[in-house]
Amino acid sequence: TSGKMKGTLDLPVKLLMVLALSGFAAAGAPVSCDSLASAALPHVTIISAKNVAAGEFSPPEGSRGPATAFKSLPAFCRVQASLKPVEDSDIRIEVWLPVAGWNNKLQSVGNGAWGGVIGYAALATALSQGYAAASTDTGHKGNDPTFITDHPEKLIDFAYRSVHEMTAAAKGIIAAYYGQGPKLSYFNGCSTGGRQAMVELQRYPADYDGVIAGDPVYDTSHIQGTQLWLWQIFHKDEASNIPPEKLALLHAAVLAACDALDGVKDGVLEDPTRCGYDPTLLQCKHDEATDCLTAQQVEAAKQSYVGPMNQKTGQPVWPGREWGSEMGWLNHSGKEPSSYAAEIYGYVVFQNPDWDYRNFDFEWDVPQAEKTLKETMDSVNPDLRPFFAHGGKLIQYHGWNDPGVAPQGSVNYYRAVAAKVGGERAVSDRYRLFMVPGMGHCGGGDGTSTFNMISALEQWVEDGQAPDSIPASRVRNGVVDRTRPLCPYPQVAAYKGSGSTDEAGNFACRTP
Repeated sequence: TSGKMKGTLDLPVKLLMVLALSGFAAAGAPVSCDSLASAALPHVTIISAKNVAAGEFSPPEGSRGPATAFKSLPAFCRVQASLKPVEDSDIRIEVWLPVAGWNNKLQSVGNGAWGGVIGYAALATALSQGYAAASTDTGHKGNDPTFITDHPEKLIDFAYRSVHEMTAAAKGIIAAYYGQGPKLSYFNGCSTGGRQAMVELQRYPADYDGVIAGDPVYDTSHIQGTQLWLWQIFHKDEASNIPPEKLALLHAAVLAACDALDGVKDGVLEDPTRCGYDPTLLQCKHDEATDCLTAQQVEAAKQSYVGPMNQKTGQPVWPGREWGSEMGWLNHSGKEPSSYAAEIYGYVVFQNPDWDYRNFDFEWDVPQAEKTLKETMDSVNPDLRPFFAHGGKLIQYHGWNDPGVAPQGSVNYYRAVAAKVGGERAVSDRYRLFMVPGMGHCGGGDGTSTFNMISALEQWVEDGQAPDSIPASRVRNGVVDRTRPLCPYPQVAAYKGSGSTDEAGNFACRTP
């Protein structure tokens, strides 16, 4: 089923949801948390609806997030539900409803990797900001792909259906509890959550008023195929692999050559695409030594920067990794490749859990993935006009040092969307991309990777104030030691020429 057809098929479900809620909405009066257990919503079973006193929530063992984040939570109504849009579905969701101080908005939060868990830490953050918050386990339990075998509908739940169904159910539960639905709805996710954001934009453009898509794994067939290709590049033979100490050597050489190109020598490349360092400069002259790269290591590094090419046409299939990202390469040059990449190809592309990643053939297997994943995992449609038509706003961000999801992929998608809506000037009123210098995948790294995207999105959607820059900071050992503005692509933060290079006020967003 195509995205367009799927959206059409879901329309009756949305209408049924509205009708089912009309009894609550017509009364215009809030209801108690406990009474939500009897709410009649299409294919929704309320498992539990209970009040949680301020500071009393304890997440399940193994949940991410510091305990202090949960201890400071205000009182809320915690709703746990199971959604069953088709017979083999069991999509678990949680909706957290502030007892007091609700901001009349919904914020749904995304998942990572295979999902399989509720995002308690993200729910806590949204709730503490006054939102009614929603999260899903994506239709299965556990962050692994074993749920796929013999369960094609569960794969669909994970790929795109679970977030949409969660969204509809959350809006219904909110309307029942408060006597009115949310005035505005936002989605916030990174990695798999970034892909979920893309899914919502492309398949269900009416679900949200504003969307944040971070480091999105939106082109699964190419992103995960490239991760397997990268592992092969570094494991052609023993001499091709670059150990951690030599990755540090390469990284230092890249910084020495390119760090000052942006006018500031600070250990971060503001725009890595300006670099172009040649790893041949590090090649050993005679016998291998600790301060140089073998010829095979040099070749592996070169290919890593370029990315896989179509052997017949010579055209790039997917972008390579950026200069400056070398310290993250161990994720794909280690003993085994990315487990998520190998599992995508084994469980989804070839439907064979015993598939051996050592047999991966980029030229043959990626085209097969393109066919298999086109209607499920890949979310590459650049036509976002239906989302923009109702005033929707999109903020996308991506770390320039992301070692696994090529940052240039986000740039390419932004350009593709711009081409659909009349150019970058036209798209900037609806969609802005922020490339984060020095940041890895969804955070970390040497750059200013702490920022508040939801605040920027709120100001844009609610006040019409487009984000011309977003304040960001670098936190080390719990202390902020650098601030910088993040700039909307293609602008970069340029040093004004005086003052501390660790203070945002001494930089301005400019087009190179």
